[in-house]
Amino acid sequence: MKIINSPDEMREFVRTTKACGKSIALVPTMGALHEGHLSLVDAARKCADVVVVSVFVNPTQFGPNEDFEKYPRQFDEDAAKCEARGADVVFAPAAADIYSKDFSTYVNEEQISGYLCGRTRPKHFRGVTTVVTILFNIVKPDIAVFGEKDAQQVSVIERMVRDLFMDVKIVRAPIVRDENGLALSSRNRYLDKLERIGAARVHNALEAGKKLAESGCDNIDRIKALVINTVANAKTRVIYAEVVDAETSLPVQSYERGKCRISIAVWYGQTRLIDNIRI
Repeated sequence: MKIINSPDEMREFVRTTKACGKSIALVPTMGALHEGHLSLVDAARKCADVVVVSVFVNPTQFGPNEDFEKYPRQFDEDAAKCEARGADVVFAPAAADIYSKDFSTYVNEEQISGYLCGRTRPKHFRGVTTVVTILFNIVKPDIAVFGEKDAQQVSVIERMVRDLFMDVKIVRAPIVRDENGLALSSRNRYLDKLERIGAARVHNALEAGKKLAESGCDNIDRIKALVINTVANAKTRVIYAEVVDAETSLPVQSYERGKCRISIAVWYGQTRLIDNIRI
């Protein structure tokens, strides 16, 4: 497995790979890899000849007073996990190689990104779409794999790819969970053992909402209320709980079975957690 830091070296690798007629799948990550990320590598291996995993903690998607400085960084361990899983390249550029001192060009998606996480993290998705565009321009993947734990993010990227006629296929991969149902996330490292057990109530609330919908309830307000009442306690502050279109992550006026998703974000103590479930 190759480790490439320079964007120019990465572009040269891509040129050589494409000249040989090989396809490339990209798995964009911010590192601190867990089994959820590695499942994306598995999915990518099924889709293309060469798998590139990017490891880049992207500063432009963090807002003021967010956790950019303390976000977990463990590159050597990440690289070893990628190699063991069969990745061909880990692309790990420095921030200065991606964003020049006078960087001033951003990519905005202006519909989907205004809801859910976008309400409380107003520049978050601008940072995501910008860095993903940069990575697409450097790596020129045929396929890019994203996990549905960040379902709104996938929807935003799919819309960007569609609207800007980007020549890349977006593949969604399912959420990977702990045994207690907690969706795997790099930020779970902020939770101690007892908190990881307690945080499972987020998934339990989603399951309760799904069960209510499947019982025949099509009242979105009732479904949302059950989810909120199930998850909320002294340690858990709900940021949002919404029923949205399963593909676009946009709000829906009525529930249609199999085509909707309950999306939730909470502060569990000092840790921000997001999750979702298709209903």
